[in-house]
Amino acid sequence: MTNETYNRFVERYQSGELPWADELPPPEVIDLVPTLSPGRALDLGCGYGRTAIYLALHGWTADGVDFVEQAVEEAARRAAAAGVADQTKFYAGSASTPQANDTSYDLAIDIGCMHSFSDELLIEYRDSLKRVLRSGATYLLFVHLRNESPEGRPHGIAKGHVETLFADGFSLDRVEHGTTQVEDRPPWESAWYWFKRN
Repeated sequence: MTNETYNRFVERYQSGELPWADELPPPEVIDLVPTLSPGRALDLGCGYGRTAIYLALHGWTADGVDFVEQAVEEAARRAAAAGVADQTKFYAGSASTPQANDTSYDLAIDIGCMHSFSDELLIEYRDSLKRVLRSGATYLLFVHLRNESPEGRPHGIAKGHVETLFADGFSLDRVEHGTTQVEDRPPWESAWYWFKRN
């Protein structure tokens, strides 16, 4: 993750303009939870912890990682307010190399984090997930698909690259393509992926 990316996200947190600051996670997460037995979960790019907190409220133990310290501090505050401080842990760090604390996770969820990584970080990210997820674990991923941002920077991940990247160590259960619109910005292509760790 570049300093430019980090600074851009810090500025967004400071401005309060956060489309991912809702109390509840997306419907795809809410629909997934009843289909799994509670276990140990990893929330990658956790932001204010909405996914980890929701999981903890439904019997999971959840760790969240984000590279913005302000987000991690607010996630811990919100978890305490929700009464799940003992079932959650948040730490500042890179989602590309999450720490497993010598345990295996049953679930990992990434809602819009990995599509900002360089090709090198994507390999590290995939290999880290292979290390921290137990066999049979679920991995739920939401990504923006490649287009050009208004600033002219590539935004998202190239179509087909997610399937190629995770062909090593994972099985794809299903994928749902769609579009995402945030505020008054033009819509862009996006997709949800459901994987199983081999």
